[in-house]
Amino acid sequence: MEYRKSIVGRKHEQEILQMCVDSPKAEFIAVYGRRRIGKTYLVKQFFGEKFDFYTTGIYNVSRAEQLKRWQEQLYRYSGTKRTRPKDWFEAFMQLQEFVESLSDKECVSIFIDELPWLDTPKSGFIRALELFWNSWAADRRGLKLVVCGSATTWMTNKLLGDKGGLHNRVTRAIRLSPFTLKETEEYLKSIGIEWARSEVLDAYMILGGTPFYLSLLRPELSLSQNVDELFYSQNATLNAEYDFLFTSLFNDAALYRRVVETLASKLRGMTREELIKALKVADNGLMSEVLDNLRKCDFIRSYQAFGKKEKGAIFQLADMYTLFYLRFVKNYYGLDEHAWSKMNDARRNVWAGYAFEQVCIHHINQIRQALGISGIASDVSAWYCKDDQQGAQIDLVIDRSDKSIDLCEMKYCDHQFELKKEYVEWMRERRELFKLKTGTRKSLRLTMVSSGGIKLGKYSSAIQGNVVLDDLFE
Repeated sequence: MEYRKSIVGRKHEQEILQMCVDSPKAEFIAVYGRRRIGKTYLVKQFFGEKFDFYTTGIYNVSRAEQLKRWQEQLYRYSGTKRTRPKDWFEAFMQLQEFVESLSDKECVSIFIDELPWLDTPKSGFIRALELFWNSWAADRRGLKLVVCGSATTWMTNKLLGDKGGLHNRVTRAIRLSPFTLKETEEYLKSIGIEWARSEVLDAYMILGGTPFYLSLLRPELSLSQNVDELFYSQNATLNAEYDFLFTSLFNDAALYRRVVETLASKLRGMTREELIKALKVADNGLMSEVLDNLRKCDFIRSYQAFGKKEKGAIFQLADMYTLFYLRFVKNYYGLDEHAWSKMNDARRNVWAGYAFEQVCIHHINQIRQALGISGIASDVSAWYCKDDQQGAQIDLVIDRSDKSIDLCEMKYCDHQFELKKEYVEWMRERRELFKLKTGTRKSLRLTMVSSGGIKLGKYSSAIQGNVVLDDLFE
């Protein structure tokens, strides 16, 4: 298929949308993903903003206000004035009557954006949507109903996970994820920013692959100047984003923020039990729901420690923007609008190391490809041990089906990293401890993933796997 030139990346998602458009059947398409990820842009650009009906939910207003907006949009597209619907059942009936009047159209497209915001308390919205689809729309050949929602938990639980009449009614579900490094580079070029890949990496470590955040970068400024403007200037755009990010996604925003901020204080991550103890909350299903919702919204990731297949999942903060905000912005009370440009201390180095590790984990497929093991089944985990004698941690372990294990050391630096005797001895000691503690009989490979590459030298041959920054852009 020919991809839309205005859309960077999203090729798989475009293919799904094209399949739906080409289908003679009625299609119910749900596009979901965290706030600012580009859902609305994708749908509007793919359809060329040519919809037979389009409306959007409004954040935190009454049902009456939502219905008023619906009435106004229906008038805009139909040219016929209608009485304001008294409820959602009547609103969808009016939409049905309008679509039926388009009898000469083989394909009718309806786009309802921010669907969760229409579902105000006791509004009956879900049941009205259910009746609209099941009693009429599902049998209307050529009808394409596209809905979007930033409230990922609502989309997954109430729409995709509905146990009533909407159960399994969505014909296509598209979960939009953050850009990869390669897509980020392509997007920045599309807005006139042509930075070296090392600077694209730094931008990704701060903003993540969130298109809206990246769109705020100005080509005439350096990255440091952009960060100063976005986070530290008067009325900085991304300073106020943090609080609204949670209130717009979750009902109990305060609890979700507490979980994220607690995880931000423990870079290794925490188990569910450790979180409950730290937060001093009840050990019930609520915490499991909160963690699941944060994972679905790409705020956190969960992983198993090496050798533990079922229990003991560790939860770790994975959202780049949130990590940066909590580390450098949330508790900053200075008045220096150039704070980031001037900052050069140990906190920045610690953050950069951890942020780069998260970038690597976000690009595990690229690492597998660089190691030549894309066609080999493998599990990704982390390993750590702590006892009275010895302690060690390996943040990325690739356990391969070809009887090998890559023990990955991820190193952020702005120059080629020189392997010295002490460092190689430390890696070897850690490898022997891993072998001793796990009892594995597989071959253990020392692997480096570095932003600056490895400098050829006396000890560089000690590394069996070498992944460089360019590999992460594949």
